[in-house]
Amino acid sequence: MRVQLAQQAQKILGKSDLVIITERVDDVALLIGQMVTMGLPEVLDRHIPRHWTQRGISWGWTAVIWLASIVTEGDHRKVSVETYLKGMQHTLSHLTAQVIEPLDFRDDRLSHLLTHLSKPAYWHQIEHDLNARSIEVYDFSQDVIRCDATTVSGEHEVTADGLLQFGHSKDDPTRPQIKVMMGSLDPLGMPLATDVLSGERADDGLYLPIIERIRIGLRTPGLLFVGDCKMSALDTRAYLAKHQDWYLSPLPLTGATAEAMDAWITTGVTKGETGELVRIERTNDRGHKVLAAEGYECERTCCVPGGAGVWRERVVVVRSPMHADQQAAGLEKRLGHAETQLTALTPPRGRGKRHITDEATLVEALDRVLTAHRVDGLLRVTWEKQVEQTTQYVGRGRGSVHREKRVVQKTRYHITHIVRQEGTIAARRQRFGWKAFVTNAGHPRLSLQDAVLCYRNEYRVERVFKRLKSRVHIAPLFVKRNEHIEGLTYLLTLGVRVLTVMEFVLRRSLETEQASLPGLHPENKQKMTDKPTAERILKAFSDISLTIIQNAAGEDILRRLTPLSGLQEDILQRLWLDPINEIEETPNLRV
Repeated sequence: MRVQLAQQAQKILGKSDLVIITERVDDVALLIGQMVTMGLPEVLDRHIPRHWTQRGISWGWTAVIWLASIVTEGDHRKVSVETYLKGMQHTLSHLTAQVIEPLDFRDDRLSHLLTHLSKPAYWHQIEHDLNARSIEVYDFSQDVIRCDATTVSGEHEVTADGLLQFGHSKDDPTRPQIKVMMGSLDPLGMPLATDVLSGERADDGLYLPIIERIRIGLRTPGLLFVGDCKMSALDTRAYLAKHQDWYLSPLPLTGATAEAMDAWITTGVTKGETGELVRIERTNDRGHKVLAAEGYECERTCCVPGGAGVWRERVVVVRSPMHADQQAAGLEKRLGHAETQLTALTPPRGRGKRHITDEATLVEALDRVLTAHRVDGLLRVTWEKQVEQTTQYVGRGRGSVHREKRVVQKTRYHITHIVRQEGTIAARRQRFGWKAFVTNAGHPRLSLQDAVLCYRNEYRVERVFKRLKSRVHIAPLFVKRNEHIEGLTYLLTLGVRVLTVMEFVLRRSLETEQASLPGLHPENKQKMTDKPTAERILKAFSDISLTIIQNAAGEDILRRLTPLSGLQEDILQRLWLDPINEIEETPNLRV
């Protein structure tokens, strides 16, 4: 903006007009400072080769600035970066201590970056170095690794060699998808390793490659790998047992497990009646201790058919009262629906009502309803045969005394009673809420209580996927080529890594000092929180701008950054980003 100066100001400055530039800094300085602390520019530059004719900023800084744009704007399209740079050029130049030009972020250059990231030789080394640096700098524990997969859909044409294929999806089965397999570090949920695979693949065979890469990369013996029932495949368990690592996962109710589960539940019910189950309690929001689960365990020997490996594992059979209540509520709902549909099979007489006139047809309809609602044996249905006889004249016309008559008989079947088998229903309710887990970890490493509580933290890896989809907005994918899809997915997981590390470090600092932060909840400014989310942390930096006043020759006369609030300064200090020194002395936050 060009402004005309007053006469007195012209005498002081010696110029007739000024150029005023205002840029929104907001959370960009925080994000770039966090990425520099984590070593993203350095690690990426170390492993992505730079062509000898390449000019402009390095690949590392290209990725960092693009990531800052994605996390802030929620838009990974390459075309949107140019618009972002127009309003941030001076800020980014000062934050990076480099000259930022629009040509550094042209479409083909960003495509080259994605191609480089998609190469396993580069990406695996980048993951390894970032993991090692984060664990060393932030002193993260390396005890528990969570593995899981998710799907990401796109509006792509399905080709034989394309990553996007139709497959089982909880999001949108009508669209092709890719599959993203990930291993994350507990408790913060930081992505350690990521694989991008075609969308039609089953999850079972995806665990071993990611587990092997994490094991080799961390080089820490005795890791505990936690996953859902698809991780409990025998080959996966055998691999972990062979390499002296631990596993914990629920068993799927298929095959031999489905047959054994019935006996395990019977044993559990018997132990519950005699008070032999181990009780696992937790403290609820009101400070009251409530029963979280109860269960028992047994041991068994496992081996791979045709293999040499034999190991012992514990089967932990657990009943969750909450899960049992949910199943009981579901049964009650199914019983109600079944009773309604059974009653509707034989409506009362009336115009337009269709009746069942054959007993075999009625029995078939009853079985169909009971099976559909999974209430076989829980409802006793009785019915009666109703016969109605009427006398009619034979032929057309009026009747007379001597006219021939005939008797017409109408038969209908009517359901008279629908009775719930309360004893059978009560026996089935006793068997609700049971689940079986397997682990090869001994009691010193993982007690029954620890196993149950550890698996209940499985939501942590789900938060990683949620951020991948809702914060950095990987879906829908706006790239088409396989290498660009892979590279973009890996780039966005780096953004999720930044958010999880930032959140965990701040929470750990607050927990260590038994402190809380105010002002992170717009609906209640006085509300204190000791567990702020990364999203709320970034939101706290939404009112920061940089104002630059230049003379007509383009020389800076004044640079002014919006003063930081006490909350903003506190957050920066807890993230090891000193508000004063970082801004004035170092390139990662200097504006």
